[in-house]
Amino acid sequence: MNLLRTKSVEQSLADTDEPEFRLKKSLSALDLTLFGVGVVIGAGIFTLTGRVAHEVAGPAVVISFAVAAVACALAAMCYAEFASTVPVSGSAYTFSYASLGELFAWIIGWDLILEMFLGASVVAQGWSSYLGVLMEQLGYPIPAAIGYGGTVDVMAILLVLVLGALMTFGIKESMRVNLVLVFIKLFIVIFVIVAGIMFIDPANYSPFVPEAQVIESAKGFSQPLLQFLSGVEPTAFGVGGIFAGAALVFFAYIGFDVVATTAEETKRPQRDLPIGIIASLAICTVLYCAVALVVTGMVSYEDLDPNAALANAFVYHGQEWMATLISAGAVAGLTTVVLTLLIGATRVIFAMSRDALLPLALAKVHPTRRTPWVISILVTIIVAIVAGFTPVGVLEEMVNIGTLSAFVLVSIGVIALRRSRPDLKRGFRVPWSPWLPALSALICVYLMLNLTVGTWLRFLAWLAVGFVIYFAYSRRHSRLGQPGYVDPSLPHVVSHHREDAEDS
Repeated sequence: MNLLRTKSVEQSLADTDEPEFRLKKSLSALDLTLFGVGVVIGAGIFTLTGRVAHEVAGPAVVISFAVAAVACALAAMCYAEFASTVPVSGSAYTFSYASLGELFAWIIGWDLILEMFLGASVVAQGWSSYLGVLMEQLGYPIPAAIGYGGTVDVMAILLVLVLGALMTFGIKESMRVNLVLVFIKLFIVIFVIVAGIMFIDPANYSPFVPEAQVIESAKGFSQPLLQFLSGVEPTAFGVGGIFAGAALVFFAYIGFDVVATTAEETKRPQRDLPIGIIASLAICTVLYCAVALVVTGMVSYEDLDPNAALANAFVYHGQEWMATLISAGAVAGLTTVVLTLLIGATRVIFAMSRDALLPLALAKVHPTRRTPWVISILVTIIVAIVAGFTPVGVLEEMVNIGTLSAFVLVSIGVIALRRSRPDLKRGFRVPWSPWLPALSALICVYLMLNLTVGTWLRFLAWLAVGFVIYFAYSRRHSRLGQPGYVDPSLPHVVSHHREDAEDS
């Protein structure tokens, strides 16, 4: 029972041809790009920019966004190479299975379930909060008992149920709704940037890099693990503040990796997946940097509101109506984030169930809609319950550590698969391998060390539960361990499945 047994690329591709597990191929490069933009641009663009500028980096937060974008670009290239080589549902789980082995694949799959379940729940509650603000501004306040922070967050539950039904109905229909909402969100963000330019005062950019200063550090479980291990006191502003800010704004980019979960439903995955992953990251980088430049030019970083910087920057200049527009943009923006995370969660669980690491019965595909309807319903119910009844605010960093751990293993996996299978057809290749993938892994480890001790302890507890499930159930039921398993990559097996999959 080899814990590091790998599932060959040929077998992964052959699985996509099995009639009972076949998903509908309907997505284009444009669909994937908008899918990525839909999940990356959320509430962070309206709030995170001002908080980091006010507390950590000053106007140099623009550089922080650029540095974070470079770090994300390295991980994005690793995802693009894998997705174009193994165009199968499951994202980092599937990639790790092909390169590092079953145990690592299970760990990443388990982490991704945490990331997307919890992420969708947290964002649904954030959506409910922005909806409450918007409705109050429009003169139709939501009753406190059923809104954000109420006894039951009915608004968050309704959002998840509606989006879950849409996701179950069809991936193409989901993408059409996502397309409309993303264009609304982009229009509002661009409008805010253009309108904000008129209120920029160049004096607010001086000093562009404020003088460094030691800040009061957190203690106990709330301190970063790096501080706990090294004893070094954190600093704000200065050059150190730029990089500290990059570690914070990095999380505003998280989500582009979810594009890879739709690989199996893409018409031309070898070409379109790299385009979707890299283009969505590039678009979001330009918008983030533009917003950062505008908001720090409108109001001095010392006077920025760390909670709602963009909206209050316009209020500062007497443009209260813009706060309503920004709230509307946030509602549209967060809707696409929840939809994307729900789709991502179902595709990861689908891949794990098809490999029998989770019950095989979950991987049923609807005979006409060609969507994993059983998993879709299950994910919708769980996320709705968590979003509606659980105060999940303290667990938000768990989303980040789950994502970063996936980034690390995907970066290492690119190096491993290059060495073990140099013969594979790759639609995209990371340049300067193995150096760039190694650098990507190191940067992600550094960012993980900036998360709190409490987050690390909860993460280890989640992994412990995952190990119990793996050794009690998944290892024995895995399709790779069954007596009749045949690997199409072996010389004596005809590999027509792989050729068919590549032609499609």
